[in-house]
Amino acid sequence: MLNPEQILIIKEWQAEAIKAKSLVAATLNLAYENQWFNLWVPKVYGGLEAGLVDGLKLLEEMAYVDGGYAWTITLCSGANMFAGFLEPALAKDIFSKPKVCWGGSGRAAGTANWDGEHYVLTGEWQYATGSPHLTHFTLNAKLLDHGVPVLNEDGEQAVSSFFVPRDQVLIHYDWTSFGLECTASHSFSLQNIKVTKDHAFLLDPAAKKSDSPLFDIPFMPFAEITLLVNYVGMFRRFLDLVEKYFFEKSKDPNWANQYSKDRFKMLDAIQTNFLARREHVFELANTIWSNVLVSDFDSNSDPYQELANYSREFVKDMRLQVVDLFPLLGIRASQAEHEINIVFRNIFTASQHSLLNG
Repeated sequence: MLNPEQILIIKEWQAEAIKAKSLVAATLNLAYENQWFNLWVPKVYGGLEAGLVDGLKLLEEMAYVDGGYAWTITLCSGANMFAGFLEPALAKDIFSKPKVCWGGSGRAAGTANWDGEHYVLTGEWQYATGSPHLTHFTLNAKLLDHGVPVLNEDGEQAVSSFFVPRDQVLIHYDWTSFGLECTASHSFSLQNIKVTKDHAFLLDPAAKKSDSPLFDIPFMPFAEITLLVNYVGMFRRFLDLVEKYFFEKSKDPNWANQYSKDRFKMLDAIQTNFLARREHVFELANTIWSNVLVSDFDSNSDPYQELANYSREFVKDMRLQVVDLFPLLGIRASQAEHEINIVFRNIFTASQHSLLNG
């Protein structure tokens, strides 16, 4: 899904992006040229409108090459996907422009007070991936009507999603993680920013404004499976690097006699289990995509619930297996510039994301 030239560019600039703590011009331009931020945007708005399975395979391959780059493409393309929930004329106006890139936070960390003409947004949100190159920030906020909380049918305060142009946002450059450095997932805040009603939207298939079947998938399982393939790609790369290290060490007769048999046996068991579980992830993706294409779900088989359970257990097992393998990789693996260390840091930074953590 990635050609050799694209892989070379991503790898060539990986170290510079880590140092800069942001994507650099070469890798940003690669994303713009290939419309990767618009991976899920409908074609009528100028996007790629990828099928679910094809899009997931691309993201997994990116994560295999560079987890930080893939994480940025995944989160920003996931935000650009909100195009399908905007009024078509507005979506076309925004997403037909070159280099459009959305990102933000899913937490309801602020308020949106309706004053009769505008929503007035105030709050601070964390972890907006790609902050330096975002054109619009997305957020969730609790609804007020002239200062009075708006309640939903369950009696809880209602929440809506919003988007805000970059020039109305204050970015707090506070992303100092030890992995996924280039994602530049900084916090941002708004203080009494007024937006019109068309800047509010609901991430619900019932509220979609596009005919693409992608928007029939509820956002939670969509987010779960797009994040999951990032873990899968990073872990697959980690296992390949472990195997390469073991082969190098096995050239030493002393190491080979003492460790080779047990280490390769351990790795083979992990790889075999991993590949079977990876295949099941794409089987689930195929089931979900096939079902939305024909609008037909078997009520006795809920792929969304299976995905929710399976993804969390799979991520947990991958994380624990990294812990088991890492001490076997020698002091080189602790060096920050070594690829094993980069992949290790990316996996464990990604594991702090609340969606698939626990």
